[in-house]
Amino acid sequence: MSEFGATAFVGDSLTQAGRWEEWFPDEDVLNFGVSGNTTDDVIVRLSEVIDSGPGSIVLLIGTNDLAWRRSAEHIVRNVETILVTLRRDLPETRILVQSVMPRGHEFAPEIRDVNRHLWQFAPTIHAQWLDLWPALALEDGELNPAYSDDRLHLNEAGYSAWIAELRPALERLRQQPPSSRAIQLPDLRGWTGP
Repeated sequence: MSEFGATAFVGDSLTQAGRWEEWFPDEDVLNFGVSGNTTDDVIVRLSEVIDSGPGSIVLLIGTNDLAWRRSAEHIVRNVETILVTLRRDLPETRILVQSVMPRGHEFAPEIRDVNRHLWQFAPTIHAQWLDLWPALALEDGELNPAYSDDRLHLNEAGYSAWIAELRPALERLRQQPPSSRAIQLPDLRGWTGP
């Protein structure tokens, strides 16, 4: 059992297919990846994640929304809802938000838009951000064909490239204070100054 508590991996088939226990043998792993899940689906089942009381959460969600023609705004709003809910209900849990992974280059403009917004939002709820694009995308936003056989799901080489980014990100996450409680300002009503 890790001194940091369980690590919950939350997402869709990319997460579900991960061999997290093998890749992180020193972790107490919970796999909340469900094939086909969209951001709406994760919101519906968020209580399962919260009830498990993990010490850390690793979130990767959003690519299936694109297949359903959901807008970037819809995806961003839902991921923000997920993050705010997790932070509210699990104030001591460390949260790592991962960028929506590249897929076919035709999706690149929307995914970049989503990722830009999430990168800006993550710090507001004291979550860490992991940008996977430099490791996985070609210049035009296409998922590197060496990492996928269908322009979406990862093959063995794709998971290796992901884990190479994720492992140090999790180490950095553990170095951050878990608490995200808002700083309480003193009540200055009635204060007349020095």
